[in-house]
Amino acid sequence: MKLEIRIVCLTAIAFSVSMASAEGKMEVGESFAAFGETSKEYHNPVIAYSAPDPTCIRVADGTYYLYGTEDTRNMPIYRSDDLVHWTFVGTAFTEATRPAFPPEVTDKPASLWAPEIRYVKGKYVLFYSLARWGEEWLSTVGYAIADKPEGPFTPKGYVFSSRDVNVQNSIDQFFWEEDGKYYMLWGSFSGLYIIELNVSDDLTITPKLETKQKIAGNAYEGVNLWKRDGYYYLIASRGTCCEGIRSTYTTVVGRSKNLFGPYVNKAGKPMLENADELLLHGTEDNSFRGTGHNSILQEDDAHQTWMLYHAYYKPREDGNDGRSVSLDRVDWVDGWPVMNNGEPSTSAEIPVINHK
Repeated sequence: MKLEIRIVCLTAIAFSVSMASAEGKMEVGESFAAFGETSKEYHNPVIAYSAPDPTCIRVADGTYYLYGTEDTRNMPIYRSDDLVHWTFVGTAFTEATRPAFPPEVTDKPASLWAPEIRYVKGKYVLFYSLARWGEEWLSTVGYAIADKPEGPFTPKGYVFSSRDVNVQNSIDQFFWEEDGKYYMLWGSFSGLYIIELNVSDDLTITPKLETKQKIAGNAYEGVNLWKRDGYYYLIASRGTCCEGIRSTYTTVVGRSKNLFGPYVNKAGKPMLENADELLLHGTEDNSFRGTGHNSILQEDDAHQTWMLYHAYYKPREDGNDGRSVSLDRVDWVDGWPVMNNGEPSTSAEIPVINHK
């Protein structure tokens, strides 16, 4: 999420999509048919446009909406009935509503990275990272609100800046709600952190600074959280995110009985010391590289968990390709998540979705 995204051509197995150039735009209403030989199978990637750092929400009518980083200036929005077949419905912002840094941080233009969508107090809240490459102390977490998942989104304010919380490169925010309380996890190679939030009825959001705690070491970014059977699972990305075929991004996990940690691997070693369990990595044949920065896990109507994540699909040797979106099921073995032997699937059985 830290590099300008270039949208390029990708050819997916069993289906072909002509992608926009770096200057082009996807058309509203354009869809991807990611199905395989039968309607019970799908092929990865499920979104063949560049849409890194995906975040997904299922709304009241059962429809899924996905948001991603685009070209650092906006955030595309996709809609799906089944987690497989996605339609582009627009972007979160216009040029007039595009978020900016808070004036007390800088008057320089900001890049938009790593959206995070939630439904809070009757509104759709889209969190995002405002950042500039190489100027990590400017990084700020902002948010916008909308009445509908497809927007329009209006910037509401800022959760915190890097200097507010004294954490360099405060990006890749993740919002968590539990038992009437609100939390934010975040960080990028300067530690992963958690903090409790104040969220007022008018959606003014501020951090409770005294609750800030480091929960993982300096090897991680793209933090995510899932709770299952009494454990919190801290999912994160490590390695290089944005170098095409040379990207080393992998998805890793640790777990804890407590939201604030300590998070450990299977051997009991702490993520604070950069110990973890490997969950997902690129394929040996380079069909998929740089797997990471996943959305919060999704459950289908059979209670199967699924992960949407970004990866370079068949990246060229001579440059960076866009990071498309793939989907894979997450199984649970002895209290730990596992995914297709640790590699993205080429094809798999579609999720079970009961359409309303």
